Order: sequence, then structure tokens, then C-alpha cells
Amino acid sequence: MGFLIRLLINAIALWVTTVIVSGIDVTARTAGGQAATLLVVALIFGVINAVLKPIIRVVGCVFYIVTLGLFALVVNALLFLLTGWVAGQFDLPFVVTGFWSAFWGAIVMAVVSWLISIVIPDRSERS
Repeated sequence: MGFLIRLLINAIALWVTTVIVSGIDVTARTAGGQAATLLVVALIFGVINAVLKPIIRVVGCVFYIVTLGLFALVVNALLFLLTGWVAGQFDLPFVVTGFWSAFWGAIVMAVVSWLISIVIPDRSERS
């Protein structure tokens, strides 16, 4: 159940990101197609973050320390850009155009996801 809640939170955050950040778009024609695309892209985003982010943190530990954590913004942007590329490989109507769109998209997505998580905490956080 926690996985589904997290997936929905990411999908909603992704939708807000497409509304706020120019250069990040869902080009599906129907509302159902857009919702399905957002859910699948949220899943891709979650898998990419779960697999690659810990590896990048270990390998890039020195960069995180030297830049006082600002390197994390670049890593998040690159992971968001990778999510757009993977979505394109699956012919999903999701587009991320360029590094700066991915940079601001990753920031907006993180903030919105965090805000939603405050309102709807995971079951493990309630105990």
C-alpha cells in the first residue's frame, strides 16, 4: 500500500511539475492518457532514483562534500533528464527538453512531493 501511495504522490508531483515548468510536457491527447503516462513516468522516476541515486551518492561522495550538497541538484537534474529519455524509449508522450528544464523540474518535483508527503504520510511514519 505504501508503494502505491508513493507512486500516486510522485505522479501528482510530476503533474504539478508539467504545469509549472516549461520544457516538461505530457503530450497525450486524452485525460486518461495523461494520467496513465504520469503514473508510468512516476514509476520510471522511482525506479531510476531507487537504483542509481545510492550508487551516485557513494561514487560522488567527495563532490557532495566539496560543493556542500549543491552537487545533488545537478544529480537530480540528470536523473530527471534520464527519466525523460527512458520514457521516450518506451514511446511515452513525456518530454523533458534540456538540462535547465530538468534542473527546475527536479526541484519543483522534490518540493511538491515533500509537501504532499507532509499531508499524506506513509503508514510507517504514522506509527
